[in-house]
Amino acid sequence: MYIEFLVNIIVPIIAGIVYFIMALEVKKVGQIRKLIFGEIGYIKVFNAFIMFGIYFITRPLQNLMGPHPWPMLINNIRQFFLMSIIAPAILVGIFYWDSDEGDIPKAAKIASYSVGFFMAVIFILVNRIAIDGSKIIASFNGLNLYDAVWFSLGQKKNELVLIHLFTQLISPVGYFILATAIVRRRRHNYPKDSVYNLMPLKWRYLEIGLEVFIVSMIIAGISALFGHYYTYLWVIYFVGAIISGTIELKSVKILPSSAPMDLK
Repeated sequence: MYIEFLVNIIVPIIAGIVYFIMALEVKKVGQIRKLIFGEIGYIKVFNAFIMFGIYFITRPLQNLMGPHPWPMLINNIRQFFLMSIIAPAILVGIFYWDSDEGDIPKAAKIASYSVGFFMAVIFILVNRIAIDGSKIIASFNGLNLYDAVWFSLGQKKNELVLIHLFTQLISPVGYFILATAIVRRRRHNYPKDSVYNLMPLKWRYLEIGLEVFIVSMIIAGISALFGHYYTYLWVIYFVGAIISGTIELKSVKILPSSAPMDLK
């Protein structure tokens, strides 16, 4: 009983709080933010932190709103938000940062959001087909926690599970992989004689944070594919998000130069 409460309520809330804290720390950075991602790119990444916080902290609504179809509906809304808005926003922000504040091709922005939107629509359609009920996973003083149930009326359809996971492999996982590759390339190509000599270290922490998030999502997906497709398996990437956010928070806090006076 207590483990269900921890997994479905407490862990997502902690993840949301971590990302809200990250957004607040970004605000404190002030003008230095331009050195990290550029003005446009950093604003987009800041907004993504806020959106991530909302995404995680609303996860308990899937269990608290009531029985089927509420768990499915809340999950659809949250995943649409992640796949079609948050992930593309992060990738477009990284594109702006990598272009050194130059404008990026309009086609790249349209493609980023369009692919995310298309994957989100497929995700929702699969959810509507596969989720056919709900179950009570815990009760606390008359308050029931509900979880969506896949294939409760029939045999598991692996093709739907594969489509469900494939859409998420494209967005957000694929988007984050591409963002990580851009950060890594930028870090390795950064001038070694720059006065902002700690920038590669900042970006290294950002890169590690993204990698942790990616790995946690992939592990959760594989666990779902070869085990029972229960929604609580995604607590794996909630925990990954907390670890990732903590690492990225470290990146935000590192000054871009080992000689802070040079920043004045």
